Amino acid sequence: MLDLLDFVADKGGNPEKIRDTLRKRYEDPAIVDDVIAAWEDHRKTQYAATQFGSQINEIQKQIGKKKKAKESADAELAQKVQLEEEKAAKEKEAVGKLQTLRLKAKVIGNYVHDSVPVSNDEANNRIERTWAPEGFDKTKKVKLSHHEVVHRLGGFDQDRGVKIAGHRAYCLMDNGVLLCDALKRYAWDHLLAKDFKLIEVPFMMSREAMGKTAQLSQFDEELYKVTEDGTEATDKYLIATAEQPLSAIHQDEWFQAPDLPVKYAGYSWCFRKEAGSHGKETWGLFRIHQFEKVEQFIFCKPDDSWNYLEEMIANAEEYYKSLNIPFQVISIVSGALNNAAAKKYDLEAWFPFQSEYKELVSASNCTDYQTRELEIRYGVKTKTATKKVYAHALNATLCAIQRSLCCVLENYQEEDGVRVPEVLRDYMPKGRQEFLPYVKELPKDAASQKGKIDGTLPIR
Repeated sequence: MLDLLDFVADKGGNPEKIRDTLRKRYEDPAIVDDVIAAWEDHRKTQYAATQFGSQINEIQKQIGKKKKAKESADAELAQKVQLEEEKAAKEKEAVGKLQTLRLKAKVIGNYVHDSVPVSNDEANNRIERTWAPEGFDKTKKVKLSHHEVVHRLGGFDQDRGVKIAGHRAYCLMDNGVLLCDALKRYAWDHLLAKDFKLIEVPFMMSREAMGKTAQLSQFDEELYKVTEDGTEATDKYLIATAEQPLSAIHQDEWFQAPDLPVKYAGYSWCFRKEAGSHGKETWGLFRIHQFEKVEQFIFCKPDDSWNYLEEMIANAEEYYKSLNIPFQVISIVSGALNNAAAKKYDLEAWFPFQSEYKELVSASNCTDYQTRELEIRYGVKTKTATKKVYAHALNATLCAIQRSLCCVLENYQEEDGVRVPEVLRDYMPKGRQEFLPYVKELPKDAASQKGKIDGTLPIR
């Protein structure tokens, strides 16, 4: 969340800057006035609570004098009890108003960086650069979609997955398991060589911890809840990305300059409802409820975060270049940024069957938006400081395993099977290091057999 002092002009804040960032996000800037009003209401209530202290002290002096004079102080003692009760009630009221203030402020997104294209239409995402291996022909068609290739390889069984767990479930099989494992281990080695620390995070988070790192809208729209005894205190949420537990891993800690950067290569399974997805986006393993991901996450000094954003997207570009996958890097428009991101890049890879680029990587600089909520401090506290300083946090996908597999399969398919990318061969078992032959035929209603993409799901 933003610093509450940023809303208060006489505390050095700039409310107009916040209104400007809301306009860039195509949200109503009037909420800034609501936050300012809530701040003033809380301030007055908190001030009123402190005033009881002087009254209680004065009564205490009177009580002392009467006791010293061996006089009855019953009336004063009763008055003191009443004042203490009123003070406690006013302090409780102030705490409630602070919670209301924080909730109002929390729905306002991070400051949008000046380099972000301002638009509410993702058609205006800015293409930063493209890359393709030598000889790449964008007009060249392939025979099969990724979900048909993995079917012919015997790489997954969606029918039986659905039987076990319902819509969009799957069983990863044989060559599918091996290729996913190869992509994962190659991603690990790629980041370990760049001084990232490998970490496997918890797959569940408490409601309190998740609430400090996820947008409130995600709770019902995206996250699966695990209930223990039916109370919110014990509710847990399955993570949608390793970013969520990684952002909270240093909660309530205080970094000094020599501690940073902290660079994590987070591995996890991820769980998402993916409500509203339909058509070709739900084919095969592209958009599923359960998938693996290798995530880059960095905590750094505030002055370094923009350099690390470029480094993290470069790490992803290098990974997909080594796989010889054509891609483009785009800068996401301001109206499509999630609350935490000040700027976000996507890497979209080429899917030749559908002749389009699709997202494989997102990289965001969240500056101090997450770390403020999680109280992850930075630097030496000085007597003249008027604001707390927080470490900056950044996240970037390196490899969403199952979705990346889809891209590899489309780009490496041949007439009788799939050629294994050279950089993955050392991670495959003997006999399967170079070529994986097809072992199954396509069903009659396959998309490639229809001669068009019509948005149906040929393989269940």
